Amino acid sequence: MLLPEDADYAAECVTFNLMTALRPAVAVGATSAADVRAAVRFAAERDLPVAVLTTGHQVARSAEGAVLINMSRMNAVHVDPTRRLARVEGGARWQQVLPETDKHGLAPVSGTSPTVGVVGYHLGGGGSPILGRKYGYAADHVQAIEIVTADGELRRVTADSEPDLFWALLGGKGNFGVVTALEFTLFPVQRIYGGGLFFAGEHAAKVLHTWRDWVVDLPEETNSSIGFLRRPPLPDVPEPLRGTFVMHVRFTSLGPADEAERRLAPIREIAPTVLDTITELPYREAGSVFLDPPRPVPWVERSTALRDFPREAVDALLAQLGPDSGTQLGFVELRPLGGALTRPTAGANAVPGRSARWQLFGSGGGRPELAPVFREQLTAMVDAVAPWAQDEIMPNLLSDRQGRTPQELRVIYGSERYDRLAAIKRRYDPRNLFRVNHNITPA
Repeated sequence: MLLPEDADYAAECVTFNLMTALRPAVAVGATSAADVRAAVRFAAERDLPVAVLTTGHQVARSAEGAVLINMSRMNAVHVDPTRRLARVEGGARWQQVLPETDKHGLAPVSGTSPTVGVVGYHLGGGGSPILGRKYGYAADHVQAIEIVTADGELRRVTADSEPDLFWALLGGKGNFGVVTALEFTLFPVQRIYGGGLFFAGEHAAKVLHTWRDWVVDLPEETNSSIGFLRRPPLPDVPEPLRGTFVMHVRFTSLGPADEAERRLAPIREIAPTVLDTITELPYREAGSVFLDPPRPVPWVERSTALRDFPREAVDALLAQLGPDSGTQLGFVELRPLGGALTRPTAGANAVPGRSARWQLFGSGGGRPELAPVFREQLTAMVDAVAPWAQDEIMPNLLSDRQGRTPQELRVIYGSERYDRLAAIKRRYDPRNLFRVNHNITPA
């Protein structure tokens, strides 16, 4: 338990996104559910807000005056191969889970980055770029949640035991308590065929138009997204990408390599590649396809969900991000959704945005002094595709400047879903103890 003047306080509060610093009144390094209960009760007795930190990839507020509970030490992972079930503690990251599931030829509905926290990923929806279109959101496959609520009690919540709270937790992010453990279903996937094709930025228009026409016909077992990459001239950037602008076509398939290559042929024919990393991979190394930062960096971000992405939208995006745009954004990704991500769920939850057909995410990073420029260019990017956008969006995609008020969050979740969340919030957290987040206020 650390105070701001203590030597280890800064390390206890550090976030993966170095632009989003935390400065709580008290920082608690939890090692057990009992620690979490003690910290929540300590905060409740003093009417202090509670903030939760595992990795800090998504930080909505600075935690000023709060009790911060760092969950990163609680990272145990247990796999039950017979039941195809994983149980992870609240601080586990995907890089700790994937090697364990891989031992049994199983895979979770995980995301692009191995450094992301598993619990936060599930509570915000969890849209996998590899398994999502086949199996749906990660939240759809959660079986049980162990959580410390605002009264300091540890509960085991399932769809049968407390259906309203279970529904709200999956999509409501950290608004209802501190999750100490999570159980979720695994799938019989051990290997994928995939990687990236990198094209020189001068071919951006041809690559994006061709890719857009091609990607909409892919089966659910085959997935692709496209990235606008501008890499700095630094030694740790691979030589072909160093100091260049490239179009990065990401591709994964659950099928045989020869079948995947036949599907990929139209993209290979667009232009010569700067770099080709397509190969067979164990699922535990799937994160290598997406090139997410392996270590903390400062960045600002913005995202939007699209109901359509016609040729006019392609041209609008190219005007903002193409070779003549002058943008300084280092990374922008466009990802098609569809498949199981748009189908009704067997086990209902509060994840919004299921009607979206495309997802657009952009970031600028590495140079904090350029944050105002990045934000301006991200706003211009989102505005350019606004005619095809929708309001509802998966909570994991929200930046610190989105959903800052109850009115904005009501639009993001949809009125009916938000009102139900607010009613459940009143029942389980009437004083809004858990408000250092994209906050759903008690009804």
